[in-house]
Amino acid sequence: MKDTRIAADGLVLLGCGKMGSAMLAGWLNRGLPPSAVWVQDPYPSDWLKGTGVQINADLPDTPAIVLVAVKPQMMAEALPNMAALGGGETVFISVAAGTPISFFEETLGADTPVVRAMPNTPAAVGQGITAIVGNTRGHSALDEAELLLSAVGEVVRLEAESQIDAVTGVSGSGPAYVFHLIETLAAGGVAQGLAPDLAMKLAKATVAGAGALAQQAEEDPAQLRVNVTSPNGTTQAALEVLMDETAGFPALLPRAVAAATDRSKELARGA
Repeated sequence: MKDTRIAADGLVLLGCGKMGSAMLAGWLNRGLPPSAVWVQDPYPSDWLKGTGVQINADLPDTPAIVLVAVKPQMMAEALPNMAALGGGETVFISVAAGTPISFFEETLGADTPVVRAMPNTPAAVGQGITAIVGNTRGHSALDEAELLLSAVGEVVRLEAESQIDAVTGVSGSGPAYVFHLIETLAAGGVAQGLAPDLAMKLAKATVAGAGALAQQAEEDPAQLRVNVTSPNGTTQAALEVLMDETAGFPALLPRAVAAATDRSKELARGA
């Protein structure tokens, strides 16, 4: 971790569940000293206790960053405890779904640098992607936020906070769609006579390999699909089902993304 300000002034992690733990592991693996990290979590895991970071200890007066990773329903209780750090040089980075920047400004002060981020669960294996956007004061902190969040995968910058809801629908919730694809692809293999363990192994490896190929290939996914599809072959027979305009992926996935996006908007309104 090359950011000397973080190493010198410290980083506070508010909440250390699955996402917080994934990020902390990434930072420590990238060389951030455990002594530079303060974690506030009422139920620290055994793994966290073994990292050497400071747990539920008194915080530094002006940490470089407070990364907020508490569950949205805990935000109203947890964030006010950080109010003394607001309105100064400490940058607040939030990975909490459904909590708008305005809530941070109202709780911590309008002059607080805030960066809102939407990561996803492949961060646990260093393969996540995180979208970030800052408030007026947070714009200058985007480089610092990107450096920190790149420890667990790719980082992209948004033009406006309003895009966060759509990002949630695509990449934030998206891993669950892929996991369900693996489930149902394996179930299809079992229905055709494969043993469950074999079908699951084939499904996992196929999805993982196709994703890696899509990331590395120069062709776009549409062309990669064409490359696999022989005229009147087995793949075409399957794609005629999957690409059906009324019952296939073209109908289902946009509906799924829209449902997640709409729910993200509802959460931001407190619904």
